[in-house]
Amino acid sequence: MERILIVDDSPLQAAQLKSILEKNYDITIAQTAEVGLRYASTETFSLILLDVVMPGMDGFTLLKKLQEEIVTQSIPVILITSLSDIENEQHGLVLGAVDYITKPFSPLIVEARVNTHIKLYNYRKQVEYQSMTDQLTGVANRRQHDHYSIIKWNEAVRLRVPFSICMFDIDFFKAFNDTFGHPAGDKVITSVAQTISSYLQRSTDFFARYGGEEFVAFILGGNSTKTFKHVTKIRKAVENLHIPHAPSVSEWVTISIGGVTLVPQSENAYPSYLKIADTMLYDAKKFGRNQVVWADEKMHQLLEKPATP
Repeated sequence: MERILIVDDSPLQAAQLKSILEKNYDITIAQTAEVGLRYASTETFSLILLDVVMPGMDGFTLLKKLQEEIVTQSIPVILITSLSDIENEQHGLVLGAVDYITKPFSPLIVEARVNTHIKLYNYRKQVEYQSMTDQLTGVANRRQHDHYSIIKWNEAVRLRVPFSICMFDIDFFKAFNDTFGHPAGDKVITSVAQTISSYLQRSTDFFARYGGEEFVAFILGGNSTKTFKHVTKIRKAVENLHIPHAPSVSEWVTISIGGVTLVPQSENAYPSYLKIADTMLYDAKKFGRNQVVWADEKMHQLLEKPATP
């Protein structure tokens, strides 16, 4: 059931809106803008009904804050107000509201506009999902990584929890393509992606195809030792698929993995640590491939196998 957040300091008006919509939607009520902002930032809603005139932070200010936050800026907002002059309506629409309902409101109008904007929201989500999904493997693509990494990194900064970044690369992939052809190469990319993805199923995990035969993941929670052991299992799982490789380079298709674990301190530092994970991947390949090289919280390397440059 779609969820709607009502932000209104009037218990009577909030109850009226809830009675109109609760047959078809799951309704949450916040009686202050501050509580509404917290709900919107931490829970999932398909629409927000927002009263403009509230004590303290008013609806226009809350709407501006919602538009500034990455996690809330895509939620459609309908303003509910007795301010019926054109200037206020224009102000709300300029700030990012999708619609405007004046009080006293008609239940039929409320239902119709809510239904319309939830349908539009779901359609937009479907289009966005398609644009952020790798068509070959079905996992997230680089565009989704670029968007989602900011959200989860900032979440880790706020919660002060460990954040691990992993880079994966299929070993000697060009030789595989040259030997077996690109259609076979596409099947290998898909099989590897599905195998890695099966080990990253928690809500705090994220996995994407970064480009070509390279993948990226990030994991919230867990120290470097725990995460290092987990991704080592992923490397072994890919090797155990026993996909024949080009005889001149390797018996089976394998992957190299590089990564880093830290507790983020700065909101803008993700790209720097992504580069560190990529450097660890480079070292894994330099040391012989088919292995994991990791940077722990003190930037010391953890090696799965003895280095053999």
